[in-house]
Amino acid sequence: MKTHLSKWLSIVIPILLGILIIIYQYNKFTDAQIEEIVGYFKNANYYFVILSVMVGFMGNTLRAYRWKYMLDHLGYKSTFANNFMAVNIGYLLNLTVPKSGEISRAVIVKKYNNIPFDKGFGTIVAERIIDIFFLLFFMLLAVLLQYNIVKAFILDKIPVQLLTVLFIAGMASLITLILVYKYSKIKMILVLKEKISGLKEGLLSVVHMKKKGAYFFQTILIWMSYVLTYVIATMVIPETSTLTIGAIMTSFVVGSIAIAFTNSGFGAYPFLTSKILLFYAIAEPAGTAFGWIIWTSQMLMIIFLGVLSFIMLPIVNRK
Repeated sequence: MKTHLSKWLSIVIPILLGILIIIYQYNKFTDAQIEEIVGYFKNANYYFVILSVMVGFMGNTLRAYRWKYMLDHLGYKSTFANNFMAVNIGYLLNLTVPKSGEISRAVIVKKYNNIPFDKGFGTIVAERIIDIFFLLFFMLLAVLLQYNIVKAFILDKIPVQLLTVLFIAGMASLITLILVYKYSKIKMILVLKEKISGLKEGLLSVVHMKKKGAYFFQTILIWMSYVLTYVIATMVIPETSTLTIGAIMTSFVVGSIAIAFTNSGFGAYPFLTSKILLFYAIAEPAGTAFGWIIWTSQMLMIIFLGVLSFIMLPIVNRK
């Protein structure tokens, strides 16, 4: 009963949060501003929308291709088609239960390529850790390029004392968990250690595999495809087409954080995008429309590819 409740809460709460953000934002708009937002949708340059979606599609393709490097290192063969469909299904499921897509990817390659779940999941966790480092790199780059904007957007709105307390609490919790995991003799902890032995092997595959250079080159290409997707998308409406590289990098990072730490950015992505663009003299209706156009186009791609992959996966693997 508790498991079902927590599952439903993990779905409902992010959606409700996104709806609340949307209601909060749109209650602040006048009827004229809402008409203005609708006008941006009508007059958007959809050639650039389609082009940005195509580049986003390439990012999915590169991620599926890169996955083979770690699986091959572990001695398991998975076809590119299965990897690609697993990635698409993973993105689709992340629209419902946050981070469930990572689990589904490991389940798919276990079912169709006989790759142990713990090892497959370990390679996916390793991917996500690397992605976090790349996101941190872009965050640092945004700070270097646009320090005053980032400071005004974050530090001036969140007390430094609160950030310090959160950092100390987070580090204390992390150290406590590590010590408990390493030295505890509690049966549940011992069972957990046994269960994640395969996970550890999957995680370390990125360190020990022979094709590390090719893997990290693919990773760079993946993140460049994300940046390029955003750069192309800025051409969708006139207001964002003149953004500087610093402005693009800062708004890209804010959008990436919204997607990474919410239910794929529902509600939060357009809201935060519009707020950061205010610092670049782009009115909130224009920034909101821009955020929704980008988010909606990418989500439609994810839904289309995910549903298609659900249909095709058993057909492609039919014996």
